[in-house]
Amino acid sequence: MSELIPGGNLPLPDGTLTLRVPGPFDLCALVTDAGGRVRDDADFVDYNQRSAPGVRLFDGGIRPAGLRAGADGVTVVLSPAATSGALGALPAPTLHVTDAGGRPVARFAPPPAQRETVLLLAELYRRGPAWKLRALGQGYADGLAGLARDFGVEVTEEAPSTPRPGPGPVHAPGSDGFLALVNAARAEAGSPAVTLDPRLAAAARAHSSGMAARGAPASEGADGTSVHQRITACGYAYLTVGEHLVSGPRTAAEFVQYCLSEERSRRTLCEPAFTEAGWACVPDRRSGDLYWTALWARPFTPAGPARTVTEVLALTNAERAAVGLPPLAADPLLAAVAQAHSADMVAHAFYAHTSPDGREPWDRAAAAGSRHRRVGENIACGQRSPAEVVHGWMDSPGHRANILGPAFSHLGVGFTGGGRDGTYWTQLFGG
Repeated sequence: MSELIPGGNLPLPDGTLTLRVPGPFDLCALVTDAGGRVRDDADFVDYNQRSAPGVRLFDGGIRPAGLRAGADGVTVVLSPAATSGALGALPAPTLHVTDAGGRPVARFAPPPAQRETVLLLAELYRRGPAWKLRALGQGYADGLAGLARDFGVEVTEEAPSTPRPGPGPVHAPGSDGFLALVNAARAEAGSPAVTLDPRLAAAARAHSSGMAARGAPASEGADGTSVHQRITACGYAYLTVGEHLVSGPRTAAEFVQYCLSEERSRRTLCEPAFTEAGWACVPDRRSGDLYWTALWARPFTPAGPARTVTEVLALTNAERAAVGLPPLAADPLLAAVAQAHSADMVAHAFYAHTSPDGREPWDRAAAAGSRHRRVGENIACGQRSPAEVVHGWMDSPGHRANILGPAFSHLGVGFTGGGRDGTYWTQLFGG
């Protein structure tokens, strides 16, 4: 099961997905086309209109393959079960997603709400022939009517609504002390200061513009380009990278405070490994909301990958030592195969143990001349540091079994940045 953060996404299994939020909440869903708009009122599934092709939230689930022709997405929306009231007055919601067999697929706990009465919780969207789930966490303070209008549903109101103010003036984040605020927070956490890199700033500007045009935070643009691919396209090669994709804050101070209000987000802003940053905020001209992209990175150096893989090996052996197992020896041949697989995942935009040519980990090891009789592999993507990736593997039973496998004696580690999801990691075990 994947724990998602705002903007995070993952591939979905085939079949029907069940989405559940325990507590005093209602769910509704909007079926949208490629432009993020509904076709007509029939695409708005709520308690009164309980189903649409492929969507039966209350007594079934969502089956992407069963959506109407032309549908490219389903946005899941949360509101209080009572007729009115702000979400901030209720317990924090958590979305649970399970597959057709009842197995957990994903969990998402959005940032705490305040005055919002409606929350864009998650989006199921088509990417080529496959479907993915993206965590959102964007709130509305004007209820389902405002949400419906933004998605193209016609809503008849008994009295004219108060006009929404247009966007106020937008200032470049650097002009109101953004860098000073960030570095003050980092200093308090014991982390070194970051400096501005114009390539990261250009990538942030491009990504914020895409989010503002779409009217929703997202890790990918409408054309499928991820925020990490934008960084690479701007000529920035990184050793590690992180991001904040946020809507709502009106000032740099509000943005930094938002990033510090939740543990995972705070860790990103204060990550000691980051040395450079770039940021931008762009308004949605329809709503006036600001869409922020902050990018944090350490630039690539020739010695960087070697240091990184050495640390992964050391942390792996520390986990083995903790349970009385002997250390794994560094294996240059396995390392070359692991590095090639990480690079292959970036170059060919896939994330799997099986290569596009059909080869499995043991096939790749044997082809390179490995004589190990037993081979195992761990992969991961998106983690910012060796400590984070090893911790993630240890939290997963299958990956943990490889790290603590008594039959393994050697290890090769591969690491590459630059793909759709940032960093790609491979451990190749031999015994």
